[in-house]
Amino acid sequence: MTLEEWIPKTKLGKLVKEEKITTMEEALLTGHPIKEVEIVDTLLPDLTDEVLDINLVQRMTDSGRRVKFRAVVAVGNMNGFIGVGVGKDTQVGQSIKKAIRDAKLNITKVELGCGSWECGCDEKHSVPYEVEGRCGSVTILLRPAPRGLGIVAGQTAKKVLELAGIRDVWTWTSGETRTTINFAKATFDALKNTMRIRKLEG
Repeated sequence: MTLEEWIPKTKLGKLVKEEKITTMEEALLTGHPIKEVEIVDTLLPDLTDEVLDINLVQRMTDSGRRVKFRAVVAVGNMNGFIGVGVGKDTQVGQSIKKAIRDAKLNITKVELGCGSWECGCDEKHSVPYEVEGRCGSVTILLRPAPRGLGIVAGQTAKKVLELAGIRDVWTWTSGETRTTINFAKATFDALKNTMRIRKLEG
């Protein structure tokens, strides 16, 4: 289905379709949950997706062992918007599609900035201040870094941070970071906290 054929079912979807809401920031500020992927496709047409992990998941049922693929995907516009999602299906392609959809429905705004005392360039290339994120046993700390340093992080966190638009950052992690899904979600949680802290200060 194309965006032209899309018939919105939610209040937020109708506002986007009627062009009363034209940016993702406005959509998130309404407080309405994003339940239609077309909202994201309309407001953020330049999203890039990255498959972080594909795993086989086995489950025993009465009829025997069932095998599914679990995909972990991150989507972002490399300019302050990021989403992480998970999808399961008996086929790899379908699990990736479901994960992309889930990531889009979980999209969030990230506050970019330059919080490094070594830099002070006022450009939005890092995080504005130190933030922490958690998921399962994984904890990740993001610290502002000077321009040109790059992303000092594990592969999973690096991909999520790049898609969010962060180019320079120090990271510190603890826990089982080999579990891609928790590592990705902890990084996503830290990025979400860049907005929460700002609201608390305000």
